[in-house]
Amino acid sequence: MREQDYAVNNSSQVQQLEVSRVLRNTYGLLALTLAFSGVMAYVAQQMHVGRPNIFIVLIGFYGLFFLTNKLRDSAWGLVSAFALTGFMGYILGPVLNVYLGMRGGAEVVSSAFAMTALVFGGLSAYVLISRKDMSFLSGFITAGFFVLLGATVAGMFFQISGLQLAISAGFVLFSSVCILFQTSAIIHGGERNYIMATISLYVSIYNLFLSLLQIFGIMGRDD
Repeated sequence: MREQDYAVNNSSQVQQLEVSRVLRNTYGLLALTLAFSGVMAYVAQQMHVGRPNIFIVLIGFYGLFFLTNKLRDSAWGLVSAFALTGFMGYILGPVLNVYLGMRGGAEVVSSAFAMTALVFGGLSAYVLISRKDMSFLSGFITAGFFVLLGATVAGMFFQISGLQLAISAGFVLFSSVCILFQTSAIIHGGERNYIMATISLYVSIYNLFLSLLQIFGIMGRDD
């Protein structure tokens, strides 16, 4: 019996060490990729790069995402992760220039940035402290994805008053739920690859920031 208890305790300790390692590596890499993304956004701003075609954005993002997933267990996965986040930062530069060119644009950007940091920090801290299993949110994420996809497509063809604001608010909620789910997955063993954990959190933070930027921008124009 003692040997069995020792084996259970030892297994639990190994699991906790693995979780700590993945969390440490994930947040370390996340900080580096966010910083690199910010640098690339600044470069694009200073170069006054025009907004890229939507097909270029989609091909670039999904191509680099699937490449990172394929290389996730090698050092090249890190290179691909930086390529992906750098690309996303680069295409963010022209978007920031649009908002900075608005009246009160600097306040809009800074407010979106501060709110993104607050939301991400608060949600992450909640999961890390409470240790709650958020796997039950998977159904909501799947349904939310298709709802937002349908609303986005509808927004391309129909000029419905308030639809863009509703879509942005939906993405804020969707990204927040994804952060809860992804952080929980690391803690409870659903994700053991820190590169993919980093990319998942990065995409949620990126979408959260863009959505808040759109909401504050719309509210600023209404003023």
